[in-house]
This record gives sequence, C-alpha cells and structure tokens, in this order.
Amino acid sequence: MSRPLLLRLHRWITLVFALPLAVVLITGLILSFEPMAAGRSPGTVTAAQLDALLVQHDPAGQARGLFLRPYDGSLTLSGLRGAPLTVDLSTGTERSGPGALAALFGSSRGLHEHLIFDLGWLVTASTIAMLVLAGLGIALGWPRLSHSLAGWHKGVAWVLLPLLILSPLTGLALAFGITLSGPLPAAGPAVPLHEAVRMVTAQHDPSALLWVRQRGRDQLARIDVGGEHTVFSVGRDGLVPAGRNWPRLLHEGNWAGTVSALINVVISIAAVALLATGLVLWGRRQLRRRRTRGPAPASA
Repeated sequence: MSRPLLLRLHRWITLVFALPLAVVLITGLILSFEPMAAGRSPGTVTAAQLDALLVQHDPAGQARGLFLRPYDGSLTLSGLRGAPLTVDLSTGTERSGPGALAALFGSSRGLHEHLIFDLGWLVTASTIAMLVLAGLGIALGWPRLSHSLAGWHKGVAWVLLPLLILSPLTGLALAFGITLSGPLPAAGPAVPLHEAVRMVTAQHDPSALLWVRQRGRDQLARIDVGGEHTVFSVGRDGLVPAGRNWPRLLHEGNWAGTVSALINVVISIAAVALLATGLVLWGRRQLRRRRTRGPAPASA
C-alpha cells in the first residue's frame, strides 16, 4: 500500500471518529487522576464508623453495594429505595449526592464507557479505530523528525507507541470481558453486605476499602492493597483474593499506586495531544489547499 494512501486513511479515520475519540480521551484523562484521589489515607475511616453508618442507614440489611470515597468524605449504598443513598462520613447524615470531584469522576466514567444514549458500541468502534491509527502509523515507517508541529506529532506517537497501543488494547479487553484472571475463587457460602464489610475491616484498613458489592451469588470486595486495587471473594471461609485482572489494572492505572496513575496521565495527555495536533495539521492542510486554488472565478 502506497504512503499517500496510508496517510489518507490515517486522516479520514481520525476525522470520522474525532468526536467520540475526543470524548473518550478527555474523560480518560480525567479518570487517570482517580487512583491518586482515591489513594489510601490510613485512619480516615474506622471499622466502627462504617458499622454504625450501615446500622443507621440500612437496618434491614437490604443494600446490595457499598462504595467508599474517603477523599470525598462520602459513602454510597446501592439497592435501597431504587436510587443510591449517599451518606456523609463525618456527620452520618444523608447527602443529595457525591461531591463535585466524585461526581466528575462518575460522569466521566459514564461518558468514557457509553458516551450518551448508551452508545457503548461507538466507544468500542472508536477504540478499534485508535488501534488502526497506530497500525497505520507503524506502516508509514519511522518518521523524519523536525522541530515543528508535525515533527512533534510524529515523535510523540513513536516514542510512546507501546503505551499508546496498550491503552486501547486493554480497553477492548474490558469491553469483550477478557480478564486473564480465571474464574472467581470460592470463599464459601455468601454473606450479607454488613457481615462482608465487617470481615474486610477486620483484616484491612477500612480507609483502603473501595467497594463491596454482590455479583450474582458472590459477594466481592475491592481493596487498595499496597497501591494495587485487589478484588476479593468474601464468604463464610473468609477473604480470598481473585486473580489479577491485568487488563483492568493496566487500563485504569491502579496496579502500583501513584506511579501507575501518573503513567496513565502521561498516556492520556499524549493521546489527547495527538488527536488535537492531528486535527490542527489537517485544518492547516485544508487552508493551504484553498489558498493555492485561489478564489473561484466569478460567473458571467
């Protein structure tokens, strides 16, 4: 395939998917900071505090999920009265919803995964387009680098190529349910949410708890263990760690605390910059063509 044709394909794929890619990449950049915000703050939440809040707001034990956000000072219970219930950790009172930062992360996650109107298929198509663009870049060969916008565009793409491929590749794995972690381990008969939380906080710092929720018949918990967000099966036999879901850990940047989060920030900034500079370069090209052609002749 000729180089001009490869360049044309590269440009047109970028233009066709520019809008969904912009949404996915910008929200991905925002979400790259979430592991740092949700990083462990030992001692900010206690086991007694969580137990008291559960007794106060879910005395009947009907909640099916608990989501803890110490950075936001809030706890959310799902499965109660239909809508999630958000509680202030310090006062124990009900809140109208999570704070601004937590809401930003939540909205960004929804857009990142589904755009609007539940267009998850378009996110998947855009992710595939990112991989195709990377493949076309490789097919174009090593670029001639220069201190120009085009030179920086090509240089950044080539220097960060493995990471730029890894991000959409792991995103596709998540979209198609590829975990590389095997089946969930058995932890004995399932336990109610309240008991699961007590079991988790008996073995781990409560501030490191991210969520506890029911999936089918299994009760699962996700805990920040030394900077890695680890999933456990929780049952009568105790807490049993699940296999590492490397696609999720790599895609979300929560496999090595702040270090992995910063790597994701760099990848996201580079991806946004490549899309933006690519569109600018295309716009400049169009302007040059119009100037070269000159004004259209006036009709008689």
